[in-house]
Amino acid sequence: MFVPADPPRLGQFNGKPLIEALPEALEDPGYWGVATATALSLIARGRIVPGVTAGGHDTWRIGPLDHADELHLRQLAAHGDYDSLREFLDAVADVLPRTGEGAFAGPEPRQVPELKAWADEQIKLSLRIETTDDLRFRAIVQVRGITDPYPRDVRGSGRELDAIKAIGRATWPPLARLLDQAELTDGEVAELLDTDIEVHWPKNLTTSLSARAVIGEPSGQFKADDLLTFNWQLALGAEELTDAEMDLIAEASRPVVRLRDQWVLVDPKLKKKARQQLTPITAVQAVTAALTGTAIVDGEQVPVAPHSLATAIATIPEFPQPAALKAHLRDYQLHGLRWLAHMLDLGLGACLADDMGLGKTITLIALHLHRRQEPTLVVCPASLLGNWEREIHRFAPGTPVTRYHGPQRTLAHEGVVLTTYGTMRLDAAALREHAWGMVVADEAQHVKNPHSGTAKALRSIPAGARVALSGTPVENSLSELWSILDWTTPGLLGTHRAFRTRWPEPDDTLAKVVRPFLLRRRKSDPGVAPELPAKTETDLPVSLTTEQAALYEALTRETLEQIASSDGMARRGLVLKLLTGLKQICNHPSHYLGHSSLQGTSGKLDLLDELLDTIVAEDGSVLIFTQYVGMARLLEQHIKQPTRFLHGGTPVPQREQMVDDFQQGRAPVFLLSLKAAGTGLNLTRADHVIHFDRWWNPAVEDQATDRAYRIGQTRPVQVHKLVTEGTIEERIAALLQDKRDLADAVLHGGESAFTELTDAELAELVQLRSA
Repeated sequence: MFVPADPPRLGQFNGKPLIEALPEALEDPGYWGVATATALSLIARGRIVPGVTAGGHDTWRIGPLDHADELHLRQLAAHGDYDSLREFLDAVADVLPRTGEGAFAGPEPRQVPELKAWADEQIKLSLRIETTDDLRFRAIVQVRGITDPYPRDVRGSGRELDAIKAIGRATWPPLARLLDQAELTDGEVAELLDTDIEVHWPKNLTTSLSARAVIGEPSGQFKADDLLTFNWQLALGAEELTDAEMDLIAEASRPVVRLRDQWVLVDPKLKKKARQQLTPITAVQAVTAALTGTAIVDGEQVPVAPHSLATAIATIPEFPQPAALKAHLRDYQLHGLRWLAHMLDLGLGACLADDMGLGKTITLIALHLHRRQEPTLVVCPASLLGNWEREIHRFAPGTPVTRYHGPQRTLAHEGVVLTTYGTMRLDAAALREHAWGMVVADEAQHVKNPHSGTAKALRSIPAGARVALSGTPVENSLSELWSILDWTTPGLLGTHRAFRTRWPEPDDTLAKVVRPFLLRRRKSDPGVAPELPAKTETDLPVSLTTEQAALYEALTRETLEQIASSDGMARRGLVLKLLTGLKQICNHPSHYLGHSSLQGTSGKLDLLDELLDTIVAEDGSVLIFTQYVGMARLLEQHIKQPTRFLHGGTPVPQREQMVDDFQQGRAPVFLLSLKAAGTGLNLTRADHVIHFDRWWNPAVEDQATDRAYRIGQTRPVQVHKLVTEGTIEERIAALLQDKRDLADAVLHGGESAFTELTDAELAELVQLRSA
């Protein structure tokens, strides 16, 4: 997520004159970097008009904007303030022309009183074009005020003529000459087709000539690095022109051409396209263009003719499940298998993003059996090695499976090879030397940062096919989605920078591109998992004890005072420290104070004791999640019932033994750190889940809950979320519910987003209120 800092002052960026700081602004990884790139893109497309300031000085501004431009700015401004964004774009637009030649050039603005009066009266200028018998052109300058029903011809002299001449000097020099001489040259007619001046053309001319890109067919098997031809196709209205007609346009010496019994105005840009050969594009780029119906050509978004690629991707062939699979795939799992096989047969990668517990592992085992291309490399978190090995032995007996992990590891050359992300990063060189039929990244959100060493190592391993598995392909930002899909199908979404500029927020166009490459099903979808029992989620409010309240108010008061007198990174650090401290106080005073054992009182701890007594008395089993390992260690000492504790430092053999102990009922309480145990584990013995503290992302909480609520669960699952009343936790709980309602389309930046709040907004968020 792009989180805007304070908006740059007009004409400046990071304290420097904007014209000097533009490269620095463009490289900024956040909100204002995207805004700068957007401004330069608009300027390059001619979206710049002259204007006048309130003080009567000339200026350049971004505009006019079409619907797509305006939608893009509104989406970008969702992360900040729209007015501040427009002011910044206008500042960039005003800086660049002053570095060159022209009426508005020069470092300082000038007084243009005629424009001031013109702007005050909201007068609009336009041209009415007439043709002579020999098809020559005459232009009549017209103006219309805001209250005038029709435009009127400009006559006489005075302020109106002075204003028109000033506009002409800034936008289109022939405009001033037309006040005395109405005839236009062919060159001026061509220029008019490429200006923002409103023009009324005569009825005996048509301007309905258009162009769209046409993608050639791939030869043989579709491969991601195939090069496809990419040419222009011109059309008159809805009818495509023939090659001969396109040649006629390309060879025309005038801006008008006789086509199909009518005179056609030809934009110089369209005339150039009549013979222009576009640079060949890769098959992956062609897929993006075919799916969205648009492509970026020379910085311009252009329509693309419908293409069979889109149909080919959408047509999934049917076939039975592999005979060697010792299980009966559910309908949605069989569809997932067919979809994955189809995508890989096309030479494309894919991401299976089903909810946790819907059987992504068995689907991949079936895919391995179907492809009969060995070996397959599966990269997964260490906690899932045992699960993968057991599932392969169970559902594909006879398939060789090897763990490439631990100090005595040996790389096998057949079947399925299992390794961890850590081992893969260390042994990337050895893994690169192997010929993998398929590489699978399980819990692929582990490589959501494309710049991490783990992601780079994974990208370096060649494979005949790539499949990502993830129940949460987007946790915090669209960049995570880019990272996963750019691994499965390199080049699909363009470069990371181009992707961020084009899609600061999800939209329909992005959905069209992503949908064929990412299959997501939820437990709540009709027909997916009707056998799953009910799940009940409840927020359990709990009051702070007197001791907790005193600590909460003291920390809030002291830290807000420090924040008020700090800025920059120091301020952000203080905000994060405050948020963390308050959440620890809400858990227990000893958690905040760093005690090695529980001392003092906590409303949450009292409620947890009551819940555990009841659950165990009813022969239930429970998962307790906390985001803090320190808090989990304190709880482990405190809980009276037999307990297992799993965290990021737990060795793999111990993890597997803990899971077995819990599943066999030897320990009814399983204490887990959220990040270390929120994925992959199958803990269907649990019929209760307790979130001792709240994470900032509802998708991460859901994924943790899915350790219990997954296929194989036969009892209703109760999810308890402990929330301290009147605190930051209560406000965050309300925010999380809003985010959940918007499902995957909502992206957020976790705790870092709150560092950009004003002092007043921050105080409102953390203030302790009466319950």
